[in-house]
Parts: sequence; structure tokens; C-alpha cells
Amino acid sequence: MPERFSKVALIAVAVLCVPLVAYFAYARPGYFTSSTYLGGVVLLELLIAAVCLYRRVFFLLVTLVFLFAGAILPLGGVWQTVRWFFLGAGALVGSIIMLKERRHHFGLFHAVATFAILSALVSAAVSRYPSFALMKAFSLLLLFVYTGTGARLAVAGRESRFFTGLLTGCEVFVAAMATFYLVGFEAMGNPNSLGAVMGVVAAPILLWGTLLDENDFVLRRRQILCAVALYLAFHSQARAGMAAAFVSCGLLCLALRRYKLLGQGLVILVILVTSSAILNPEAFSNTVSQLNADVVYKGKDPNLGVLGSRQTPWQGAVESIHKHFWFGSGFGTTDNGQDASAFLNQYGGYATSERVTRENGSSYLTIATWVGMLGVVPFALLLIVLLGSILRTVLWMLKTGNASHPAVPLALVMVAGLVHATFEDWLFAVGYYLCVFFWSLAFILVDVTPYSTLPRLSFSWRLRPVPQRWGGVAPSR
Repeated sequence: MPERFSKVALIAVAVLCVPLVAYFAYARPGYFTSSTYLGGVVLLELLIAAVCLYRRVFFLLVTLVFLFAGAILPLGGVWQTVRWFFLGAGALVGSIIMLKERRHHFGLFHAVATFAILSALVSAAVSRYPSFALMKAFSLLLLFVYTGTGARLAVAGRESRFFTGLLTGCEVFVAAMATFYLVGFEAMGNPNSLGAVMGVVAAPILLWGTLLDENDFVLRRRQILCAVALYLAFHSQARAGMAAAFVSCGLLCLALRRYKLLGQGLVILVILVTSSAILNPEAFSNTVSQLNADVVYKGKDPNLGVLGSRQTPWQGAVESIHKHFWFGSGFGTTDNGQDASAFLNQYGGYATSERVTRENGSSYLTIATWVGMLGVVPFALLLIVLLGSILRTVLWMLKTGNASHPAVPLALVMVAGLVHATFEDWLFAVGYYLCVFFWSLAFILVDVTPYSTLPRLSFSWRLRPVPQRWGGVAPSR
């Protein structure tokens, strides 16, 4: 949306709202004494202002609204309702802008995402709870429309500003979370959420920021905050978050051939562990035993193995797949055999309940449970195309040894997210803030991937005559 048109639209809306507000102040003064109505007016004004400044602020606003809805913050219930209005407005405005400009391309990734939406709708139609599943499928539609339009518009033509803002946002977020947890306020609500945001988003992006050409003060600040993010991921005792951070950060060091940086990190870790063991052997032994029980085995019987805590939900997911093999139990739902009619009548199928959902311990098992073996095909293809973009970016890093390309941090977040999703159910849970952020960056990565780095295979289809070996004369060349 052009800057001049945005300003004119904002002024026009403000002028039109003045007589409307004056009328309600005179005819309905009770509206101005209700916190609900006043809050709704403020949010509406915020939404209108964000639409007028769509390219610059709407991506940040959507991310914050979903983050506030999932975090333990004031007005959490309000944000849970408001987030869908912002996502819907972002999808609508983004679609209008792209249709108007007609210079943005749509490729294989976007076509596969469309088939994934259709697959979710089909599975919802055959679900035991169709109204609930259809609303879940509709939320996936809103997500993919917004990420395919609005999120891409936030980057197109302003890559430098976007990625600078992404780095700054991660720095502010890590500093805020460190402050909250230092004073004893668990803002993320549960350890798994803290490990997810630190391991999937903050740690790899901040490590990438330490490798850019910046002044010493900025680099030192990012190094400190990256260490804080890694510590918070470890503090959460969430194995999936720690694994995501380790794989993504290790991949970055190996792809850029920064073996020294990787070695320094391992040496610092060994020194800290050794120093703790020497200074206080008894406390170290107790800590190791506690970590072994809480982190490695998650309080389960060690005889069950490292993945003992995941065996029960994984077995439940496999049983559900066998029960609803072809079309699944319905997108966003699980057939638990319980009567959910009273719940659906009360809430209209808009809220999540344990009666119609269940944890499966893996995003990949979850989507197979939801849509079945036929419906999971477009979702699998979507992840395969995304892996292709990640591979191209990694090959570009191996070839150039340069970390300055904007696709690098996006690929790191994708790798961390795909690793983390192996053990957590969020990859297609649209209401979760990490899901919205992940797919926004995924659609952006497809646009900025350095495609020229992959070696191209050439085939010659020209037929050549075969020389005769018996009794004949070989044809001349």
C-alpha cells in the first residue's frame, strides 16, 4: 500500500470517527464507562492504524498478539480472542494488496499449501466433531493466506530493515524473559514453551547475529544474549528445546566452517561442568542425578529408555491412525470416544478442549492422526519443499562461507523448528504463537532462498547412432 494512500486513509478514518464518537457519547454514555467497550475501541483503532502501516508494523503486531495470547500476561483471555481478528485482517488486506500489485509470484510451495488446506477441510467434513474441526481448518486457511501474502509483503523490498528488526526483537525478547525469570515470574507459562522459543528462535538467530559485520559493542551484546538464550533453554529442562538449539547452532558453525567457534563453545561448557564438579563434588553429583531423572528420563522409569515419556502418546497416535486410516479423525481433533456434544453446544466449537484433542508427542504423528494417510500427503510435500529451500541455503553457506544472506537465519529457525516438532505438537496448531512465527518465516524463506547454488543436472536427449560391430560399416561421425 503506497505511503501517501496510507496517510490519506488514516486521516479519513479519523475524520469519520469523530462524529460517530460524539454521537455515542451523547446517546449511549454507558459505553464510555465500560472497560469492555473502551478496550474494544482501542483495539479497533490499533488494528486500523496497523492496516494503514501494513508493511511496516503488521507482522510485528500479529507476532506480539499471538505471543501475548500464549504467555502469562495481563488480559490473556482478551488476546486469545483478538488474535483471530488480527490474523483475519492481515490475510484479507495482504490478499488485496497482492492482487492489486500483480508483481508477486506464487510457486510450488504455495500450491502445495493450498492442497494442504483442502486436505484439512476434507478431514474436518468426516470428523466426529465437524463444527470444531472446520473451525480449526479455517484457522489454517487464515494462517496460510496471511503467511503467503502479508508476511511476504513485510519483507519484499525492505529485507535489510526486516532482518535488523528481527535481530533487535530477539535481543529485547531474551532480555525481557531473563528479567522475568530472574525475579521469579514465569512469563511463558510452562518450561516447554520457554525451551521452544529459546531453542527454536532466539538462540540460532542471535548466534547468526554474532557473525555479521557489526561494531564490537553490538557483537558483544549479541554474544551475551545468545549465551543467555542458551542458558534459558537449558534452564527449562526441555529436551526438545535444547536439541533444537544444539542442532541449529551446530549446523551454522559447520556450514560456515567456524570450527573454532564450535570448539570454543564446547570448551566453555566442559570448563563450567568441570569447575562445578571440583568446587562442590557432592552438589554436582546430586545435580547430575537430578538432571538425569528430570531431563533425560522426564521422571519416568529409566528401564523404558530415553524416550519413555513419549511412548504412551506415540502409541495412542498410532492406534488413532489405525482407527481412522484414510481420512483421519478430523483436523485439530482426536476421537477419544467421549461425548463432546455438551461442550460444543456451550462454546460453539471455537475453543480447545481435552474432550476433542489429545497430545500425541510429535507434530508429525499429530498431523497424520488428524488427516489420515491420504490427507497427510500434501503436508508431507510441503515439508519436503521446505527442506529443499533449507538444503539450498546450507549449500550456499558451504560454498561461500558467508553468513550475510537473509536466508541463513530463516533456514536455522526452520531446522530448529523441524527438530523440535518431532517431540512437540505445535507445527500445525495455528493458535500457538510458535506455529504462526514458524510458517511466516517459512513462506519468506521460499522467496529469498539462493536458488543458484544447487548444482544443475543436464541431460542430453539427442540420439546418437550405435556403431555396428558385425559385418557392417560403422557410421561416420
